[in-house]
Order: sequence, then C-alpha cells, then structure tokens
Amino acid sequence: MFISTIILGTIISISSYSWIGIWIGLEVNLLSIIPLIVKINSYSTEASIKYFITQALASTFILLAIILLSLNESVIFYNKTYFIIINSALLTKIGAAPFHFWFPEVIEGLRWTNSFIILTWQKIAPIILLIYNFTLNTFIVIIVILRILVRGVIGLNQISLRKILTFSSINHIGWIIPAIFLSLYIWLVYFLIYSLITLNLIILFYYLNSFYLRQITLNLNSNFLLKLFFIMNLFSLGGLPPFLGFYPKWLVINSLINENFYILTFLIILLTLITLFYYIRLSYHSLTLRVNSNFKILILNRKFILLINFFSLIILPILILTRSF
Repeated sequence: MFISTIILGTIISISSYSWIGIWIGLEVNLLSIIPLIVKINSYSTEASIKYFITQALASTFILLAIILLSLNESVIFYNKTYFIIINSALLTKIGAAPFHFWFPEVIEGLRWTNSFIILTWQKIAPIILLIYNFTLNTFIVIIVILRILVRGVIGLNQISLRKILTFSSINHIGWIIPAIFLSLYIWLVYFLIYSLITLNLIILFYYLNSFYLRQITLNLNSNFLLKLFFIMNLFSLGGLPPFLGFYPKWLVINSLINENFYILTFLIILLTLITLFYYIRLSYHSLTLRVNSNFKILILNRKFILLINFFSLIILPILILTRSF
C-alpha cells in the first residue's frame, strides 16, 4: 500500500498543473515512505526522523515560494529570490550539495531496499520540478561543481558501502543537472542507467548481507566471477569507458561542448577523476586479494545476480552506441 502511494505521490507531482498540486504530491510521497523506513531498529528510527524533518523543511520553503508567487506573479516569477528559494528546496529534497548533509546520515541507518528507493525513485519528482523552473545560471553552475567536488573529496575516506553509494549519488546529480538543461532525453537515459547500476550493486550487497568494505571483500573472496562483476559495476558507476556508465556521461560531455560550455565541461571531468581514482583503488585492492575457490557460499551462486550484473559488461554500451548512430 505504501509503495503504491509513493508512486501515486510522484505521479501527482509531475502531472499537476498548479504548484499547490505539486506540493500535495510531494507531501503524499513523503508521508508514504516514512512507514517503510521506520523499524524497531533505533538506527532506522533516527534516520526516519532526520529524513522527515529535512523533507518537511524543504516542503515548507516550496510552500513559501508558492505563496510569494501567488502574491505578485508578474514580478516574483522572474525574481532571483524566488528562483533561489524554490530550487534550493528541490535540491535539498534530492540531497544535492551543498544541501546534502542529511543524506549520508539517513542512508546509513536504512536497509538496502529503502536505500534504493531514496537513491532513485525519490529523486524523480524533484528533478522533474527542477525542469519546470530551470535556467542554467551562476547559481546552478556553482551547485554542479560543488556536488562533484564533495563526492570526490569526502568519498576518499569512506568504508561504509551505503555512504559510498550516497556520495556517488551526489556526484551523479552533478551530471544530471546539466543534462536537464541540455536535453530531456539525455537526463532520462542518464537516470535510467544510473538506476540500473545502483540496482546491480544493491542486489549484490543485499544478498551478501554486506554493509562495509571489509565485509564485501571477504564475501567476494569465494567467487572470482562475482568479484569481477562487482568491479565492473564500480568502473561503470565511475564512468570508465567502455562500460555502461560512460555512455550517459559521454552524451553530457558532447552536448556541453556543442553548447560551448568548455570551462564547465573541463571542471566536471577533472573533478570526476577523483571519484574514478577512488573506485579504481577499491577494485585494485579487491583483485589483488587471494580467491579461495574451494570456499562455497550458496547465496553467491544465485544465477539472477550474475544475470543482472551482466548488463554492466561491454556488450550493452556497444549495442546502444551502434543503435544511436
């Protein structure tokens, strides 16, 4: 029931013709996910409280912007104050830097299934609302650079898998925002591929019951093929060619260059290299460990885990690129 109302709230927000309807859809979405987050565990309860307070505060600012807009629509709509208020609230809802401080702490207290919902589905409505009210100006450019920089620097010392995926999400939001400005097709492709790669990793972590780097390293030590798929997903998440994750980033870079955003393109590529260095370091550490082929774990032999991770191989990007040309 709650999953159905989460979907319903998102549909109400993205299909509404008024800002009040958009706000109502966001509230329905928020109130539906809180019961899914709350468990007997104290960590999940704390995470649900943090998530509720942050989202309610962002919704309050959205309502404030709606009131300002209704008072004097002809003046306020083009005012920078209104633009900053509404976009800051929406960026807070998706956990974008510098409004991201609640995001890692909330994800750290959740189960993998709830983490996947917040990392993917909960971003759809705010991102589409950003499209309705979006112009690429200095404020947005600064936000984009801060997102990618925060993920690269702070993610270097993380050992929690949930926080690694959280900061990875912050980094990818920095790529999605320029994609929104460039083309709706590009951001849709980017978001779908990001969700697929995140789903691959979360399914792997869920069935291995791993939450930290040491746990996933020890569990993968018994299956070289699964370890190889895990490393390919990391490379794909970092955007290393020729893996699947490189394709949407290539689309964004190509479109930014065509629009003459050379400085922005250079900065996001340079700052993303920090993230890629971190993923390569993790993969190098995993590959150099000894693989114990005699040690068998039944859960590692699930065929559908290997099948869904196969989408991170080279063959799918080649098919997409061939079809696009």
